[in-house]
Amino acid sequence: MFSHKGYAGKWLFVDLSTGKIEARENAPALFEAYLGGNGFGTRMLWDHVGPQVDPLSPEALLIFATGPLCGTLVPNGSRVEVIAKSPLTGIYGDANSGGFFGPELKFAGWDAIVVTGQAPHPVTLAISDGSVSLQDAGALWGRTTSQTEAAIRRAWGDAGVKTATIGPAGENLVRFAGIQLTPQRSAARCGLGAVMGSKRLKAVAVRGHGPIAVAAPDRFHALCVDFQRRLKANPVYAPVTAYGTPGIVSMMDALGRFPTRNFQMGAFPEVDRIGAEALHTRAFVRHLACFGCPIACDKLYRVPDGPHTGTALRSVEYETLNAMGACIWNADLDAILAANRFCDEMGLDTISAGRAISFAMELWEQEILNLDDTGGLALEWGDTDVARRLLEMIVRREGLGDVLAGGVRRAAQAIGRGAERYAMHVKGMEIAAQDGRAQKSMGLAHVTSSRGADHLKAFPVIDETGYPAEALRRYGEAYLPEMAQPLATKHKPFLVKDGEDFGAVIDSVGVCKSGGTFVLAELYWPDIAAAVEALTGMEMPVERLKRIGERIVNLQRCYNARHGITRADDRLPRRFLEEPSPSGNARGETIDVEPMLEEYYRLRGWDQEKGWPSREKLNELDLDTNTSFVTRTT
Repeated sequence: MFSHKGYAGKWLFVDLSTGKIEARENAPALFEAYLGGNGFGTRMLWDHVGPQVDPLSPEALLIFATGPLCGTLVPNGSRVEVIAKSPLTGIYGDANSGGFFGPELKFAGWDAIVVTGQAPHPVTLAISDGSVSLQDAGALWGRTTSQTEAAIRRAWGDAGVKTATIGPAGENLVRFAGIQLTPQRSAARCGLGAVMGSKRLKAVAVRGHGPIAVAAPDRFHALCVDFQRRLKANPVYAPVTAYGTPGIVSMMDALGRFPTRNFQMGAFPEVDRIGAEALHTRAFVRHLACFGCPIACDKLYRVPDGPHTGTALRSVEYETLNAMGACIWNADLDAILAANRFCDEMGLDTISAGRAISFAMELWEQEILNLDDTGGLALEWGDTDVARRLLEMIVRREGLGDVLAGGVRRAAQAIGRGAERYAMHVKGMEIAAQDGRAQKSMGLAHVTSSRGADHLKAFPVIDETGYPAEALRRYGEAYLPEMAQPLATKHKPFLVKDGEDFGAVIDSVGVCKSGGTFVLAELYWPDIAAAVEALTGMEMPVERLKRIGERIVNLQRCYNARHGITRADDRLPRRFLEEPSPSGNARGETIDVEPMLEEYYRLRGWDQEKGWPSREKLNELDLDTNTSFVTRTT
């Protein structure tokens, strides 16, 4: 019996090349040092996937990892982490998803799945509690994600089966292909759908019926009840429940933080046509929620009439409203919803897909691309038919779509002629719907994130609204007023570091950042430490939990350093440095991350020249990079 509660204590290892499937136990030290999810995957990449391994080669690993709080009564305990070396960036990569797949994997008795090799033909990995097999998926190859899920459920005769599937984008190795998980949730970033496609793994299907053991049931139950009560009393609960992430569209636009025309601007003149109220009025059907979520930021939407009549989808996010809306100068809400649905069906990251389109449209505007380059398409801003055509070309890797399917960094290198100036990325990852000129902490977070430009690693929400209450509650008066001011740079390196460490823990225990930990800013270090301790039985004082978060972040940086990443790569595109924002509260602002970066490195204990963790820091974190924790079961 595994010594810590809250875990199944088993990993599933699958070699698709040989068809070999085996269960392995993990030393308790792995759980004590890395918790689960994000921490598990980071350690596995460090131990087994070096610089010589191509992300799309059979030798590469693809990891689905849950955490101890996933599948429990803790609010928002729905998250699963997918980890692999990114085919988009060539460095550390992960993607996180809610829904029901993660809890189901835990109920089936598995903490994680580790996949290697390449199947000789398309397959589905089928998991029914302790029964695991590889099933032929030739008839599913080429189908959309929802078609694949429906076909698997029919074959199983069980509507309760949960799936992780790829669509044609993953099959065609689009480098920003995502993975769709039940129900219509996306593990979208870093191109991990292409990793599944390269392995000819069409889907993972799982059904589980087992319990999750709890070390201190009464204490754990009391904590979960308290967390639920506090979340519902939080002042942000009502608007988040009402609208989900689309509720911040208007606020971000006012801040000048809503990227428009490929980040030329930070505000969209027709923002009211694509904001939360417009979306709710036009297409809202009902509220939906992931496993164990009291917030229900998911919604079911359906277009009632017009050219896109009947388009139905859930999980319409702020990011997609921007990527398929303002960033390509599009105010047609129905077209945005149709593009969102198309990306979900094809298995595309809407953020990177939208950035690829806005990048191409700006190249057309700058006369870098012409009709010969585009296959006869005039890439005019706001042309929704052209945008849809580009999405189809990307999925099929046809013409210009084949170039864009590599992401904006590769596309800029292939196109040349000055295209690099308009590629909005950091380390190969397209920048999401934030503008560092309008929120300086987010600009810093984009360059320090382990997976390239990213808003969810540090997730600095404390200063995006300018409200001081959350900053005061978490950090105290010594950090005010600057901590709550989006245009201030003072204290922001500390905010980013703390967010990255806390975020690494949240992604490792299996709860949601858009729930009570970041967006509502209600649950913090002491709360997560108490929950982990009551569930697992491990002693978990706050300082120990903080060290775990810091250990994970440092190992991710070590992994990237092994792949050649240095301080020189921690930089924003020149647009943010040279072009003052014309929009909102950020009017006239640029961003210089270097002074913040210097302070960030000092706080981290990293070398100022290279941006690498020092040996002293690694020793302080007991970061043993030579020990393997995984053992084979008998």
